[in-house]
Amino acid sequence: MGESGRYISKRIRRMDIGEDNNALMALIAINAMVFVCFGMVRIIYQMSDSTVTAFRFEVLRYAIMPAKLSLLEYAPWTAITYMFVHSSIIEVVVNMLWLWAFGSILQNVCGNKVVIPVYFYGGLAGALFFVASAYLIPSVHSQIEYISLEGANASILAIAMAATAITPKYRLFPMLNGGIPLWVVTLVYVVIAFASGNGNRAYLFSLGGGALAGFTFMNSYKKGRDWGLWMNELYNWFINLFEPGKKKSRGNIKNMIFYKTGQRKPFIKESVVTQEKIDSILDKINKEGFDSLSDEEKNILKKASGENF
Repeated sequence: MGESGRYISKRIRRMDIGEDNNALMALIAINAMVFVCFGMVRIIYQMSDSTVTAFRFEVLRYAIMPAKLSLLEYAPWTAITYMFVHSSIIEVVVNMLWLWAFGSILQNVCGNKVVIPVYFYGGLAGALFFVASAYLIPSVHSQIEYISLEGANASILAIAMAATAITPKYRLFPMLNGGIPLWVVTLVYVVIAFASGNGNRAYLFSLGGGALAGFTFMNSYKKGRDWGLWMNELYNWFINLFEPGKKKSRGNIKNMIFYKTGQRKPFIKESVVTQEKIDSILDKINKEGFDSLSDEEKNILKKASGENF
């Protein structure tokens, strides 16, 4: 069995949509909530006769990532928030469908602790490549003041590449003549994603960064190096801050049950005393002396001295 085959054999059970710790559904929910929140604010602007330009300048620009570093200094958090922002309902619905398609495969194979790290690494790599292209490509640099990055495309492409790298032989819709190989679906998504860029080189570079991040992450993961471990540990630490009693109670229960036994004596293993054992111990004393006896053998003699055989 090859390297990928060994990992496919470790596939966990499928998670239900409403199940706890479902990382994929958490990402989809965050994207949906962010879209609804910005959509409501946009409606308020429209009702107050404000323009869409005013909405983008006064609100949206603090959530999407600019290409110019001097602008990024004032809102560095946009390198993360941009990957949850979508401008149209069609865009967010299509992206969430792709996220669910690839993310469910990745989560079923690797578990729920991989999806979110891949999503964030893909988004951060996409942001890095986006900014780099704005400074390295002259045609993009001439528009650096006006271009910005938004949407989960780079993150979704990272998840698509990670899922394909970990299980390239996975097939979707197996009822259709044996199924469609996952790498074919991934190729279709790549073509669609790049075509939607309409020649925007900065956007295309961000997609390339996301794809590279997903492939590199999973290649490292298959070798036993989990780049998402620190994210999960940070998350657990943060959650424990809000549940201090939970951790403490566990320690108290352990102490009370296993250590604080009160007047009870600890369990002592006692051997069954038989005449045969006593005879063998006496023979050992005759041959090797009393000091050669083990503690258990001494206890047997002590117990036998108070009983009749």
